[in-house]
Amino acid sequence: MERIVSALTRPSVGSIRCMPQFKLATRGGHRAHPESFLNASSSNYIDEMYEQWSKDPQSVHKSWDLYFRHQHYQRPPTLGVTPPPPALLQYYQMTGFTQQQPVSMVPQHQSHLQPMSGYGTGVQELPLDRKAIQDHMAVQALVRSYQMRGHKIAQLDPLGLSSVDLDSERPNDLTYTFYNFSKNSKSLYGHHEAKLDPLGILDADLSGEQPEGLKLSSHNLSEADLDRKFALPPITFIGGQEKALTLREIIRRLEDVYCQTIGLEYMYINSYEKCNWIRQRFEDQAQRKLGVKDIERAVKRLIRASKFEDYLKRKWSSEKRFGLEGCEALIPAMKMVIDTAANQGVDTVIMGMPHRGRLNVLANVTRKPLEELFCQFDPKLEPSDVSGSGDVKYHLGTCIERLNRASNTNVKFALVANPSHLEAVDPVVQGKTRAEQFYRGDKFGDKAMSILLHGDAAFAGQGVVYETFHLSDLPAYTTHGTIHIICNNQIGFTTDPRMARSSPYCTDVARVVNAPIFHVNADDVDSVLHVAKVAAEWRCTFKKDVVIDLVCYRRHGHNETDEPMYTQPFMYKKIHKQPPVLKKWVDKLISEGTIKREWYEAEEAKYDKILNDAFTNSKSPAYAKDKNWLDSPWKNFFTGKGPFPYPQTGVAEETLQNIAVKTHQLPDGFVLHRGLTRIFEGRNKLIQAREVDWALAESMAIGSVLLDGHHVRLSGQDVERGTFSHRHHVLHDQEKDLVFHVPMNYLSPTQGHYTICNSSLSEFAALGFELGYSTTNPNSLVIWEAQFGDFANNAQCIIDQFVCSGQAKWVRQSGIVLLLPHGYEGQGPEHSSARLERFLQLCDEDEDRVTEIKERKHIQHTDLAMYQLDDTNWIVANITTPANFFHILRRQLALPFRKPLIVMSPKSIFRLPACRSTFDEMLPGTSFKRIYPEEGVASENPADVKKIIFCSGKTYYDLVDARKNNQLESQVAIVRIEQICPFPFDLIREELEKYKNAKLCFAQEEHKNMGSYSFCKPRLACLLRSMNDERAAEVNYAGRDSAASTAAGIKSSHYMEQKTYMKEAMAF
Repeated sequence: MERIVSALTRPSVGSIRCMPQFKLATRGGHRAHPESFLNASSSNYIDEMYEQWSKDPQSVHKSWDLYFRHQHYQRPPTLGVTPPPPALLQYYQMTGFTQQQPVSMVPQHQSHLQPMSGYGTGVQELPLDRKAIQDHMAVQALVRSYQMRGHKIAQLDPLGLSSVDLDSERPNDLTYTFYNFSKNSKSLYGHHEAKLDPLGILDADLSGEQPEGLKLSSHNLSEADLDRKFALPPITFIGGQEKALTLREIIRRLEDVYCQTIGLEYMYINSYEKCNWIRQRFEDQAQRKLGVKDIERAVKRLIRASKFEDYLKRKWSSEKRFGLEGCEALIPAMKMVIDTAANQGVDTVIMGMPHRGRLNVLANVTRKPLEELFCQFDPKLEPSDVSGSGDVKYHLGTCIERLNRASNTNVKFALVANPSHLEAVDPVVQGKTRAEQFYRGDKFGDKAMSILLHGDAAFAGQGVVYETFHLSDLPAYTTHGTIHIICNNQIGFTTDPRMARSSPYCTDVARVVNAPIFHVNADDVDSVLHVAKVAAEWRCTFKKDVVIDLVCYRRHGHNETDEPMYTQPFMYKKIHKQPPVLKKWVDKLISEGTIKREWYEAEEAKYDKILNDAFTNSKSPAYAKDKNWLDSPWKNFFTGKGPFPYPQTGVAEETLQNIAVKTHQLPDGFVLHRGLTRIFEGRNKLIQAREVDWALAESMAIGSVLLDGHHVRLSGQDVERGTFSHRHHVLHDQEKDLVFHVPMNYLSPTQGHYTICNSSLSEFAALGFELGYSTTNPNSLVIWEAQFGDFANNAQCIIDQFVCSGQAKWVRQSGIVLLLPHGYEGQGPEHSSARLERFLQLCDEDEDRVTEIKERKHIQHTDLAMYQLDDTNWIVANITTPANFFHILRRQLALPFRKPLIVMSPKSIFRLPACRSTFDEMLPGTSFKRIYPEEGVASENPADVKKIIFCSGKTYYDLVDARKNNQLESQVAIVRIEQICPFPFDLIREELEKYKNAKLCFAQEEHKNMGSYSFCKPRLACLLRSMNDERAAEVNYAGRDSAASTAAGIKSSHYMEQKTYMKEAMAF
């Protein structure tokens, strides 16, 4: 008793924590979850009521007026949490509080307010006794319950098999008898009853029995309570102009909004404005009305969606197409989203989606010519411009511009090509969208937006979904809101939802970013269209993510040749009886008189003719072109036919000096860390000596690219400072919080923009994002740096399916750069290797053929190095000097085409005195060196050289030290292979011919089954055979033995391995 009174009379948050939890009724033998007043929805609700009361005490019920006066209500500045009304009601019950007791301690700032004599205008005078307070509080809580949990009993499943795997029983707090109008309320949980299941059959693992708590008799209530009139709270719009309704009417309207074919989840959003915005658009029935033109347009779209699938089924019955049958409403939904967004100024829509329904989206959303689609089914038609392996038709993308008739504006669509790895395309789409917004100066996403389509099982199961959501509101990653549409066919291949996820909904992951979730029954097209419209308006208004859960079914198996009855016999018996959504909706519209059957049949016939004409035309080879499937076409890029010279990438010394000076200049009053002051002083000494270390070379490369007018984006974990504290491209004031300076953005008024940003602790989504960003504009330098190269394998899917093979499959070029710190320094198996061998294994170069220039139809080459670069799928380098790093970064934009660049970047040699370059190596006329030949004593008398060692990367410096310690400078030549792939056959040939008497050795610090040995040895042998050199079978190995782990974790073992390796390398 004393504890409750204390809690009610103290305003602090600390006191709130001692408030008791109140038990809710149990259901099916299980205790229902208590609604803590400390959760976000309760605190928001009280805040909303307080805002209403502070403006006008008569706008809230008397009970709230008493509560706020009695409480000294003060919202804490951050949490906004206060004790809940149920605690006050319990206090009333325990103390016998009545109207006659004095109400004191009114907050000083509200001292002018007097007790109310009534509740608003036009509402009956209500006696202020405990029963009245409790009853009205119960009604307000009832409304709240529907808003919070009404979706759990919505009729969302077209088949009626399950209520989206939620309990089939009605939640107790959605039953007015549960509250007795003297216990609790019914306003939080209406979504529990939304009719979401198209199949309409209860899930077998859920109880269908009616609990005792749902019966009137168990609460001693009569039907007379339903006709009592209650004032409506200010947080609902169900009343329209009416301020009070009977309980019966309140329940009817709430059921209509929250428990039919739409289920809403939004009450966890910590914003009164946003929650109210959603409430108004769903509770105000006037906003749900569609005009006749909108309905007719949607019917045409549904005709196209349905007939397209029927046509493919008839023409190519044995082909896999992953059709949309069972979710045809997706097409009018997507078109409604686009119409609404286009009316608000959006003119670019970038989309990502899985294979299911992809052909339908291509045909009826992007309106890709049907001839180009149909020719993909003809095995006799081969693309005339084929340049790679290609991909199956349901992975392909496109980029196309079409007139949007709703807005009468042109809208550009890009559907991004993707693999079968579900959800992997999500961050790629986001990166591409962000880049589109950047290049257009679209700072708030008013012009370009993204739409992501998902499957229910993948959305819940794939971790990249969570990673991508967490990029959604980061300053350097946000796309200002994405519309997510889930084709929820309630099955994952053959796996039931109850075996595929632990959450009630497949959409629950979206709650982490406070995205509203709109569940809707896909067989109710009217509701689907309304939800789509509201989702688009939400994104355009608040620039935040929103999720549409389109609950549908899959009419066939996983693909058209699969038999689903093996594993889901009950579901598919129901599906076989389910009429198509087109028939259901058209019959409804005709019966209502909205459309005429003659009009509908004419539209069907019109589309049938379009399909037949396209099929006839698709026989022409003119439609079979790879370029028709480009999702990221680059206008006026790489239009020449060559020949192309190898690019010179040197820069004038004046430019280098200017970059070096300006990257170390500070704004007036900026206080730099003392450690950085020492670092900058050291760099100044290098500059004065006309030398550069690795960090300076990187700054000069990026700075010179910026001065050429190009945009540079460098991202990854901790890249602003650099994992090894070497970069420092973002400087932080030591005396002013959140004051920082990026010197590279102050080189010149005409420079390109430099974006350098720390990423979230993600590799999969972070790299996918940058890959998508890089495909938007070929004239930008996009770099992703791993914290350590060892962690890059968290993004292996992006590396394998997109970076490595994207051009071969989808004709999609990318110039993305991956910086992967790599090197053995005794730091153990997780901080040593970027898995160089894996990147080399993915190279498409033939190890049994010495590369020679071949004639090509579309391009001519006279330079072997350029031919190799154009012919490879990506470039892999292990670089040893700052100057070469400078050149390879600049070469990325100097090439007339784009290839991904994989760099095994260093760690320990950042500060190695021997790892320095001079300005002379970076001046005009210089370029990237694919190899560094021996330039020491050994090169002066090659006939005396007994051994030639080929190596790459940091181990070169270890070999040089070992050679010096053993006094073998004149007998051992060391050749550094800087660009491993494409392999520099021509330059290696020169070294082999030069040292004809030397034994051959390939040395590496990695284990024998790792590193570049297995890639380089067969190429060296192939080259030697082509030279008729007897040493072809004598390429010896020096390095660590084969191992399962990448590196030793014990320091002593590391040093012992290193010592043994050096001894072997120097032995004859």
